[in-house]
Amino acid sequence: MIRAITIDDEPLALKLLEVYISRIPDLELVASCPGAGAAGPFLGEADVLFVDINMPDVSGMEFVRNLENPPLVVFTTAYPEYAVEGFRVNAVDYLVKPFSFEEFKEAVDRVRDILELKAKANGGSAVEKVIFFQVGHQKRRVPSADILYVESMGAYLRVHISGEDPLVVLGNFKSILDADPDSFFRIHKSYVVNLRQIRQSGRASVTLNDGTVLTVGESFRKAFREAHITP
Repeated sequence: MIRAITIDDEPLALKLLEVYISRIPDLELVASCPGAGAAGPFLGEADVLFVDINMPDVSGMEFVRNLENPPLVVFTTAYPEYAVEGFRVNAVDYLVKPFSFEEFKEAVDRVRDILELKAKANGGSAVEKVIFFQVGHQKRRVPSADILYVESMGAYLRVHISGEDPLVVLGNFKSILDADPDSFFRIHKSYVVNLRQIRQSGRASVTLNDGTVLTVGESFRKAFREAHITP
């Protein structure tokens, strides 16, 4: 059984979460809290927190950041711009209101998978990094491991994903680099590359696992070399 705590200052939002939780057989609601302070006594019983971000007393983000040993976290909010910050506290998912039951169920499935991995590893498994992109009115979740590279197009980014057509989204390189600094590195004024997708590197170019060849810009070569990658 997965034990959940919901935290939201909106009664209707808490009620919706309660209804959604009741529809998933192995998900149990431990406590429904109108604010972060009310959740304290129940934290030791929880496997996952469903937390709103914008709350009047303590924000959900601040609350989670200050927990010494937090459960898994799924943020629920009306503000998609907090997604990158969510990854900095290792959020499992980020649901933008109003979200459907199917979106909620997908988040629970992800929580379940992580808990199962942790159980098999006797309490030690890293959470896979995921990056959220706003595509029109929809939120798209992409594992960072699946991203080959990201291309700048002025105010937009073209996100090249293994085995899929590229996504074109509003954004900048900083959001990508901040979301997963261990994976992504800027090699050109127009490219950020996923280091884990590099198959081969030369003096002035890299070849990715799908065969794509990207130029390493002259002004980026020194930093690339100092990062223990051989251009």
